[in-house]
Amino acid sequence: MAKKLAVIGAGLMGSGIAQVSAQAGWDVVIRDVTDEALARGRGGIEASYAKFVSKGKLAAEDAEAALGRITTTTDLDAVADADIVVEAVFEKIDVKQEIFRTLDKVVGEQAVLASNTSAIPITKIAAATGRPDRVVGTHFFSPVPMMQLCELVRGLKTSDETLAAARDFAEGVGKTCIVVNRDVAGFVTTRLITALVVEAAKLHESGVATAEDIDTACRLGFGHAMGPLATADLTGVDILTHAADNIYTESKDEKFAAPERMRRMVDAGSIGRKSGEGFYTY
Repeated sequence: MAKKLAVIGAGLMGSGIAQVSAQAGWDVVIRDVTDEALARGRGGIEASYAKFVSKGKLAAEDAEAALGRITTTTDLDAVADADIVVEAVFEKIDVKQEIFRTLDKVVGEQAVLASNTSAIPITKIAAATGRPDRVVGTHFFSPVPMMQLCELVRGLKTSDETLAAARDFAEGVGKTCIVVNRDVAGFVTTRLITALVVEAAKLHESGVATAEDIDTACRLGFGHAMGPLATADLTGVDILTHAADNIYTESKDEKFAAPERMRRMVDAGSIGRKSGEGFYTY
């Protein structure tokens, strides 16, 4: 009998996690608050599968079978029988805590409750439940079907059993895992990229170099696949600014303080590829 995964949030991250999980044989239910959001999420999955089929990377019958394993709902009670629940909603602690508070009442005692947060300490999210030992971080990377990494985060009370279950799940959907053993805000990856983006934005803001030259320096000098400012545009300047705020609030380390330019870009709606303009124009 196939195991059941519930994904909370039908955005790019949530739908991507659902996509790779269904392809790996999981029965998946995606929950969001509106039918419109669910339709966009499923449409994105269908388009992604179609692209893989057209490139010969996925058989048409396998794509059809995977789609058949995905259902959508606006009813949070529909996730009650899930073995693993992955929350993938906006990076706001109060929103996440409310979801986990509700999940704690809805799902079975043995279910693993995971968050895809990129910066918020797992211990803070787990505190909203009566089972902090069953809560873990599973930080996937966008686009999920293409990116190979999953950052597993151990909260203060996360059990070895829960961490092992999260690893089995992530590796089973094709990801390579690293483990964050101390629950610092931003974990490993977000702290590294945020520090780099913040410094790159400061260099750009002060006129030291153009965005293009800063990114070229990182690509050709350090072997990065993408420069930090192009990465900010891909991820979302708003998302990285919010992540920087979360880390700075926890650490009070000035290297994570987002510069004025990033904040004004967010104010202006110039948040990267999704808006058509960020550090670059698209």
